[in-house]
Amino acid sequence: MTVSIAQPPVVPATTSDPTILEALRRVIEEQIGPRRPGAIYQNVDGAFEVLALIRDPQRARELLRRRCAQWAVIVRDVLRPDGEPFAIGSAWTTSDHLVREGAEAGAGRGKR
Repeated sequence: MTVSIAQPPVVPATTSDPTILEALRRVIEEQIGPRRPGAIYQNVDGAFEVLALIRDPQRARELLRRRCAQWAVIVRDVLRPDGEPFAIGSAWTTSDHLVREGAEAGAGRGKR
């Protein structure tokens, strides 16, 4: 008896459709929301200052230990005096509220 295992189609890594890349960029921007370095936002988990925005997918995957991460945000809980920086990859939602814009928020882009 012969057992065959279906193999997924091989897609060349050099293939990049500009339309798909632009759609991915928009999704990522929407997920990040207004979180830029220097911004402070609040949600049910606390109030957080954005220390860094990581857009390099490989670095984001290492920080978050997720194979599919495209970005990460390094934050510090400002409500805890001993708050240590940590990485998050949660998308911006309607339960997040911007308290203070980051330094880059208005530079070259429309405000959110």
